[in-house]
Amino acid sequence: MKAAVAEREQHIPPATATTPLPDAFIEKGTPAFVRTVLALFAGGFATFALLYCVQPLMPILSHDFAINAAQSSLVLSIATGLMAIGLLVTGPVSDAIGRKPVMVAALFCAALCTLLSAVMPSWQGILLMRALVGLSLSGLAAVGMTYLSEEIHPEHIGLAMGLYIGGNAIGGMSGRLITGVLVDFTSWRVAMLVIGVLALAAAVVFAKCLPASRNFRPQRLNPRGLIDGFTVHFKDAGLPWMFLEAFLLMGSFVTLFNYIGYRLLAEPYHMSQALVGLLSVVYLAGIYSSAQVGALADKYGRRTTFWVSLLVMAAGLALTLAPQLGVILPGMLLFTFGFFGAHSVASSWIGRRTLRAKGQASSLYLFSYYVGSSVAGTLGGVAYHAGGWNGVGAFIGALLLVAFAVAMKLRVLPTTAKDVA
Repeated sequence: MKAAVAEREQHIPPATATTPLPDAFIEKGTPAFVRTVLALFAGGFATFALLYCVQPLMPILSHDFAINAAQSSLVLSIATGLMAIGLLVTGPVSDAIGRKPVMVAALFCAALCTLLSAVMPSWQGILLMRALVGLSLSGLAAVGMTYLSEEIHPEHIGLAMGLYIGGNAIGGMSGRLITGVLVDFTSWRVAMLVIGVLALAAAVVFAKCLPASRNFRPQRLNPRGLIDGFTVHFKDAGLPWMFLEAFLLMGSFVTLFNYIGYRLLAEPYHMSQALVGLLSVVYLAGIYSSAQVGALADKYGRRTTFWVSLLVMAAGLALTLAPQLGVILPGMLLFTFGFFGAHSVASSWIGRRTLRAKGQASSLYLFSYYVGSSVAGTLGGVAYHAGGWNGVGAFIGALLLVAFAVAMKLRVLPTTAKDVA
């Protein structure tokens, strides 16, 4: 408890030319706070809806294009992989030209590419559009966390970040739910068109509601600056381990939801595609946990809340290994609760440890996050073909075991920029 109190007391570094004064921050309860949260919520919604709307469609794509589960997973993995690559560029670009312009352009481009993917006649064309969706969305994913860490008062960052990630959870749920249900009544192409239109609407809300940055300080974009930023972040005692956690967390989460549909559509369950899509309501647990665990991290410290969230994920995974459907579904719920709680804590932790080039630090975290989605999400298909759901469970369990070991190492490290300085 004393460590948590000390962490809260140390979170505001002294004002400098690049550090805003306390009264420049957006305070909880103000109209600006509401507009910021609404905008980032809409942006997070669109990002995850566009990324993961294809997940429940994977079995249908396997059938329509005569491909196996691992090949079908490319429709998601290629988007997250290109997003990861884009993050290395868009974060530093936002450090130079500003946060809001990059995010607005990203949302509109991703929505338009999704509409185009729905009309592509070939599998290769669909993968190309999905790659462009991921590349576009890197502009929001890289910058959203940075914007919040710069503009929101440090005492409320955990809550604001949790609400932002709650938008991610609703987007991930809605994208899966809409396409998973619609595809039982119409084609997967129509389902994708619906998602694209919703994303365009979210982009308009984002552009109109998000306040302009008040604390942004442009940094000149040059190769030497990028290299220096990488050097600073990877010399930090904690940031590289947090980047690894991002890989492990997202790799675990995407693997579970990539292949649980294959299991539930097959015997002995024989669930319909619409019913499998409806299981996306488990994301409601993530909406709740991202905000609540983020607030608990502000109160009790990130070290403890983080590893507890990992234990919750492990417990949920264990339940999904049971044969009874009445146990599998609560396991999915618990796993989702733990994942979004852990991600909320880690996301706000990055900004607190970073002294400079915050956009680049967020980019590196999310680069690792989406590389985990792409690499582990596809390798999970190999595990599924080799050992069925038990093979997937063993693969995810190994990822979580490493994540827990890293969390124990992070427990003994400082959590704030001032502590690191």
